[in-house]
Amino acid sequence: MNWTAVASIYKFEMARFFRTLAQSFLSPVLSTSLYFVVFGAAIGSRIDHVEGVSYGAFIVPGLIMLSVITQGISNASFGIYFPKFIGTVYELLSAPVNFLEIVLGYVGAAATKALFIGVVILATAHLFVDITILHPLAMVLFLVLTCVSFSLLGFIIGIWAKNFEQLQLVPLLIITPLIFLGGSFYSISMLPPVWQTITLFNPVVYLISGFRWAFFGVSDVPVGFSLLAIALFTGLCLAVIGWIFRTGWRLRS
Repeated sequence: MNWTAVASIYKFEMARFFRTLAQSFLSPVLSTSLYFVVFGAAIGSRIDHVEGVSYGAFIVPGLIMLSVITQGISNASFGIYFPKFIGTVYELLSAPVNFLEIVLGYVGAAATKALFIGVVILATAHLFVDITILHPLAMVLFLVLTCVSFSLLGFIIGIWAKNFEQLQLVPLLIITPLIFLGGSFYSISMLPPVWQTITLFNPVVYLISGFRWAFFGVSDVPVGFSLLAIALFTGLCLAVIGWIFRTGWRLRS
């Protein structure tokens, strides 16, 4: 393993993040505050508790997942797409660096950025509601796995995209609706029985449910299913990335 190459890619990507640190820091704080004003105050005034948890606290895991997933995808996809766009990816492919080292550098940096945003949102949430994390180790595990898995997905999207429009297509039209319909701001037990069954086909439900269980000990699906879902998703993304580098799909053309 060429750790020097991994560190070089990682540091380069993180340097781009720290150049816009104010924007990276203020944006999630402001958006989280707005969500609390709209959902926590307006809707929370009409919904006192959900499954024994105050509504303001109940939406915190969903808010964190919303930002972590979108940030992981965005950072990883842009990180690998830009070298493709300007042509420097060929220098990377011709260097004595294997695909695993490339993935570790780009995905590791994207996951770190997403994790930072998640921590910032959690700290911001403490300003609005009292939060007690019942299973802190499980919370960290779900958070890290989500950052890594969706950074891997973003890496795939960045390779697949042929232009900036395609770069935003999947996050805007597929991922974001799945997050909002995945129980971010409500429990799926509040839905009619038919819609509860349909919602179970949304993979994001399992992530948010497991993450919420780590906070409050309540979940829409068994925690084991949540861990299995994120493990399968991560394995699938790794398999796809391995195939991409073996065949050179969208990298050498």
